[in-house]
Amino acid sequence: MYMHLNMSICLFQEHDIETPYGMLHVVIRGAPKGNKPAILTYHDVGLNHKLCFNSFFHNEDMQEITKHFVVCHVDAPGQQIGASQMPQGYQYPTMDQLAGMLPSVVQHFGFKSIVGIGVGAGAYVLAKFALIFPDLVEGLVLLNIDPNGKGWIDWATGKLSGLTSALPDTVLPHLFSQEELMNNTELVQSYRQQINNTPGKLSEAFKYFLQGMGYMPSASMTRLARSRTASLTSGSSIESSRIRGFTHTDSNEGQVSHTMEVSC
Repeated sequence: MYMHLNMSICLFQEHDIETPYGMLHVVIRGAPKGNKPAILTYHDVGLNHKLCFNSFFHNEDMQEITKHFVVCHVDAPGQQIGASQMPQGYQYPTMDQLAGMLPSVVQHFGFKSIVGIGVGAGAYVLAKFALIFPDLVEGLVLLNIDPNGKGWIDWATGKLSGLTSALPDTVLPHLFSQEELMNNTELVQSYRQQINNTPGKLSEAFKYFLQGMGYMPSASMTRLARSRTASLTSGSSIESSRIRGFTHTDSNEGQVSHTMEVSC
């Protein structure tokens, strides 16, 4: 186990956990908060938790949320920073086996349950985990879920140790064809900047998702929500109150869903 303390006084610990299908590298931020679930993340192919989630979790709005939860970042086998080369003849775990590694993580830290955030193939791993171990999962946020897990085995064979992709590189191929990525560089760059500069919108959606599960007080607003509230005039406040009342009536008619899927 390794413990680090960065300049923002954000404590995190690194662990290597033994599972039925091999060792798994995990980073823990914070400590369990009562009976609240842990927030567990799983990245996409060729990335690790830092490349995939750093910009999101370091956003001010998201930090307002994570102070109420312990966060568990899972790195797929061999994908953590500084991971050694896969040994000759190594057989990479299947998608079912990757999902089957997660109960060892939950048990190791004594989590009662988790809320998962997954991107691409990582979203599919979390979906499989929820299907196999439903009692351990209270909710899922799935971004661009990849049901084929495309690229996992190819990556394990080639060990793309020099890959420096980040969240925009994960999302942009879902928005543009390869030809558009090559030819419409100005448009693509504008989308890249939008993805990088507005993680607060996703943070706000995640906050409301947790509120719907009863794990965050409704009075706890993100910076983005406070900014919107402050800009309302008295007239628009009356109108928004009417709309909120209407929305509340509708919401009682159906069952609350504990899965949020974001597809770009």
